[in-house]
Amino acid sequence: MSDAKTLRRTALWRRTLYFALVILSTLAASYLMADVLRANGFTAIEMAIFALFTISFAWISTSFWTATVGFLVRLVGRDPAGLDPTRPVDLTARTAIIMPIYNEDPDRVFAGLEASWRSLQGTGEDRHFDLFVLSDTRKPEIAQAEEAGWAALCRRVGGEGRIFYRRREDNTGRKAGNIADFLRQWGAAYDHMLVLDADSVMSGDTMVALSKLMQDNPGTGIIQTLPAPVNQETLFGRILQFGSRLYGPALASGLSWWQLGEGNYWGHNAIIRTGAFIEHCGLPVLSGQAPLGGEILSHDFVEAALMRRAGWQVWIVPELGGSFEELPPNSIDYAVRDRRWCQGNLQHLRLLPTRGLHPLSRLHLIMGVLGYVSSPLWLLLLTLSTVDILHQTVTGHSYFQPGYNLFPDWPVSKMAETISLFGVTIAILLLPKLYSLILTVADPTLRRGFGGAGKLWGSAFLELLFSMLLAPAMMLFHTHFVVATLMGRSVTWNAQARGERGLSFREALGRNGLHVALGLAWGALVLNVAPDFFWWLVPVITGLVLSVWLTVWTSRTDAGQAARRAGLFLTPEETDPPAELRRLAAAEAEPIPDMDAAGILRVPPTRPSAIIEQSLTNWSPRGSGKGDLKNGQQSGIRESWQS
Repeated sequence: MSDAKTLRRTALWRRTLYFALVILSTLAASYLMADVLRANGFTAIEMAIFALFTISFAWISTSFWTATVGFLVRLVGRDPAGLDPTRPVDLTARTAIIMPIYNEDPDRVFAGLEASWRSLQGTGEDRHFDLFVLSDTRKPEIAQAEEAGWAALCRRVGGEGRIFYRRREDNTGRKAGNIADFLRQWGAAYDHMLVLDADSVMSGDTMVALSKLMQDNPGTGIIQTLPAPVNQETLFGRILQFGSRLYGPALASGLSWWQLGEGNYWGHNAIIRTGAFIEHCGLPVLSGQAPLGGEILSHDFVEAALMRRAGWQVWIVPELGGSFEELPPNSIDYAVRDRRWCQGNLQHLRLLPTRGLHPLSRLHLIMGVLGYVSSPLWLLLLTLSTVDILHQTVTGHSYFQPGYNLFPDWPVSKMAETISLFGVTIAILLLPKLYSLILTVADPTLRRGFGGAGKLWGSAFLELLFSMLLAPAMMLFHTHFVVATLMGRSVTWNAQARGERGLSFREALGRNGLHVALGLAWGALVLNVAPDFFWWLVPVITGLVLSVWLTVWTSRTDAGQAARRAGLFLTPEETDPPAELRRLAAAEAEPIPDMDAAGILRVPPTRPSAIIEQSLTNWSPRGSGKGDLKNGQQSGIRESWQS
């Protein structure tokens, strides 16, 4: 990594170039749209269409230019201005691997932890790490299974005194509160914490590399990896997994290129400097009631903003592999997860005026909001376009304006400009996918990992078709989420759906039934009144009308298995699984023995919290005794936002 002054200069010219490209391309497309709309008069509806188009095009332009930059970075290898995970470093720092859990499947949780811990043991550097399972589980039967799973894991990997379990009695603050509670009691005993989700798996080499990177870059507060999605069985999950794995790396490299040390944090599969986090990343409780007030749901973006405000760098390192996660198995569970994220991101609007935030941190918060607000904007754009076309069709062209007219006002055709604008928009959306396909086909190892060139192109085409059909339903879901949040309807904190879950026709009809009705009514109206315009709406109408069938069919594991047998939607982690994923499968095959022959729960007699305390009293790298924070540090957590 370059020195601070060089890094600032690099960031300045890169961001100037990036935002200039976004602005110039948006202005060019907006000019073309204005030329089309004003040909026969600029009505109020068309002015609104123009404004919505400009916002929407600017939004997709950010992704296009990010992918373009990422494509170029990947062509040359890696970004020389980024963090270098290959630098030799003698590891001395201590890292706490923490996994907050809430009503999760204990078998999957501890199977993933076993796979990760055994991989870490294989590096020979595991003495620098401890593992903490931080439970917020409310269901006693799951909590009992968690304790049994923890005890079994300790026996299986020799983790006594190194692997700990703590269950909170009061789960105030959700995941962020769970982590804050850990830090208050034991965080000062560790230089870093590596945050995992319940479905995360990480290789030992990656854990060691992250800890070395943090140790080697003392000005860095957070380092975020790019998790690869794995282990999906339903057709929906496999398509999503394929698309994320294929297109994600180029986008992440582009983000890292222009964000540099002002990157973002995604809440998991990342390493954090504990001292900086303790001092600066205490979350506020927003005034007012939920959904826009109260505790912050999407804490990760805010924590990254606070870390950067305090002068610590936040990096994304997309070149570092060995980081894995799992995805929702069907479109309904995927939408339910987005409902929670939508409310959390909309809360960020209230944080934008906060003093001292870096401009890029404010941009991250805005982009998080736009990720959901763009859907109602798109829906409004389509609605106004339909209304405008229907109005023109019904009323016809006015050849003579009020008053005396010597000659008629002939209609002006802008078909060539319209087709050009449509082509530019399609190119902006499709070229990022083409970039990733080119990179993959050019790499023989990666190409084989996706099943070979033929299967890769076929899978990419089907993924594109599926994305087009899914987009209209997700547009309506997100629009509903935004409106519901602004109307004061809050989400409840439930465990995220994981594993394979097929959907019944009845459940899909309950969630997508209105989408089908809207698609049928919309299509019938346009086809009857303005049939020429109907063909422009075919992708949207088709996606809505087929949404129930698509939801049910893609939630099936047999459809996913059929696609695998056909060689479709394969990923490198599936065709040649890394050791960690093979260990995960082996560990999942052995259920947790929660009871012994006498029916007694197999857990050590000492309370988990006491075991943690006993371990930490044996050493105190920061002179902190049991790792409890000093009063000043606790005050720092409380006051970091107020300052």
